[in-house]
Amino acid sequence: MGDGLTAGVLERLYTGTVWAEGPLWVPSSQTVRWSDIPNDRILEFHPDTGVTQEYATGVEFTNGRTLDADGSVVQCSHGRRRVERDRDGTVTGLVDSFQGRRLNSPNDVVIARDAGIWFTDPPYGILPGTKEGHEGEQEYGGCHVFRFDPASGTLTPVVTDLVHPNGLAFSPDESVLYVADTAGSAYGVPLRIATYAVRDGHCSARTGALELEDGHPADGLRVDVEGRIWTSAGPSVRIYSPSFKLLGTITVPETVSNLCFGGPDGQDLYLTATTSLYRIRTTTTDAAARNHPTDRN
Repeated sequence: MGDGLTAGVLERLYTGTVWAEGPLWVPSSQTVRWSDIPNDRILEFHPDTGVTQEYATGVEFTNGRTLDADGSVVQCSHGRRRVERDRDGTVTGLVDSFQGRRLNSPNDVVIARDAGIWFTDPPYGILPGTKEGHEGEQEYGGCHVFRFDPASGTLTPVVTDLVHPNGLAFSPDESVLYVADTAGSAYGVPLRIATYAVRDGHCSARTGALELEDGHPADGLRVDVEGRIWTSAGPSVRIYSPSFKLLGTITVPETVSNLCFGGPDGQDLYLTATTSLYRIRTTTTDAAARNHPTDRN
């Protein structure tokens, strides 16, 4: 299991999705919000009652989401090919193009202490035959990690050397950015989590990578207050040290897509995995919760 980092057993809280993604603990409602992408809906789980309800439908295939400092939710929309803000159910666009060309299908998002919005832009929502968006073209000719400055409206590519950037997270001091690349052997690259040094809102060249050689891609990931990386990896969650030493594994009966810390004290780990939402108690919490106190209360 989690080598002392977990303190309970894995619970299945809900089942009935086609591809569950993008979990987020929402402090204002004390719920977990996540997406059922192919069914084009957003769900919310209420831990106090054990009830899951539809938060919204016809949402244009939302995926990853994060909490802003004001308590609003910033989320990725495959269908609208944009990053958008949900403030109490009112959704507005933030950014949908780069140099006059549409984004691909923003996938996952994090917000730094300086309010910069960092997101990945792989093509999964526009591929031929997709059930997670609408077929379309890669208009700017790549799949980048971007930083959007909401104050100036500036969109800057910060990572351009990955094939399909997917999940992302910062180290506790935001000096390192971790990015999962889920392209794999079909594109001649390893499944990996790449690292980049961060300074003044920009990334240096890649500083390292963890290569997953067993065919289980890292997808969504989080970093805890001690700098440990908690990442989805096929039918499991794996926990690594900052130097990529494997510290523990949580076995899950389905393919895990993403995860988030939540609960009143932030120590409940929620997992989205294909058809279901799971929870397991841990002995730690998310680094982002310390950096953004509103994430917890």
